[in-house]
Amino acid sequence: MFQQTYTVDQLFEQSVILGCLMLSIFLVNFITNRNKITGSNSLSILFYTLLIVFFPRVLLDSDAIFCSFFILLAVRRLLSLRSFKEVKLKIFDASVWILIASLFYDWALLYLLLVFVAIYFYQAKNIRNWLIPFVAIIAMSIITLAILVLLKDPYFLSDHYVFNMVITPSYFNDFENVAYLFLYVFIVLLSGLISYIRLGNVGLNWLMSMRLVLYLFLVGLVIFLFKSSSEHHPIMLTFFPSVVFMTTYLETIKKDRVKELVLISVIVLPFIVLLSRIF
Repeated sequence: MFQQTYTVDQLFEQSVILGCLMLSIFLVNFITNRNKITGSNSLSILFYTLLIVFFPRVLLDSDAIFCSFFILLAVRRLLSLRSFKEVKLKIFDASVWILIASLFYDWALLYLLLVFVAIYFYQAKNIRNWLIPFVAIIAMSIITLAILVLLKDPYFLSDHYVFNMVITPSYFNDFENVAYLFLYVFIVLLSGLISYIRLGNVGLNWLMSMRLVLYLFLVGLVIFLFKSSSEHHPIMLTFFPSVVFMTTYLETIKKDRVKELVLISVIVLPFIVLLSRIF
C-alpha cells in the first residue's frame, strides 16, 4: 500500500516495532479487563485492530507506536489507583512511563496533566502525592542525561523538546483526511455519550475512570493536531480511549440482533475505507 522496502539490516528494527505493536494490542485488552471498565471480552482487541485498519498510516510512524505503548503502561497505573493500594508507587510509575513516551513525541508531556487529574480524583488530600510527579521528572532527567553523555549526544533533549504548535495546512486541507477524522471523532464521542447516559448509575469509580479516559482522548487529539504531518501520525494515541468508548457502547445494547448488526457494520467499515485508499 505504501510501497515500503526494507533492507536486511532493517528487519530487526521492524521486528521490534511490530513486537511493540502486538504488545500494545494485548496490553489494551489487559487494562480494560483488569480494571473492569469494560466487560470480560475480546472486543477491545478487535476494535484496536480495526482502528489500525482505519488509519493504516500509523504503521509508518514508529515513534507513534512506541509513544502509544508507554502511554498505555502509564494509563494502566493511573486506572489502577481506584484500588487505593500502593498509590505513591503507581503515581511515580505513571509519571516515568509518560516521560519515556515524551522521548518519542515531545508533546506527550501533556499526559502529565492526567497524573494530577488522577490524584485529584482519588487521593487529593495527601500533599505528598502532588509532589511525586516532580520527583519522577528529576529522577528521569538525571538518568536520561547520564545515558546521553555515554552515547555522546548531550544536546538531544534541547533539540527534541521544542514544543512547536504547528498545524500542518497540507495535511488538514486534504478532504479525505478531514472526513475520516471527523467520522472517527464523531463515532467515538457519540459512543462515549450514549454509554455515559445508559451506565451513569453504575458507580462513582467507573465514572471517574471514564472521565479519565475522556481526558486521555482529548489530550491525544491535541497532540494529533500539533504533530500530524506526512511523516508523523500520532492518531494512535487516541486509540485506547476510543476502544473503551466503543466497547462500552456495544455492551449496553441489549438486543442481540441490533448488537450483531452494529458489530458487523463496525468491522466492515474500516475495510471499505482501506480498499478505497488502495484503489
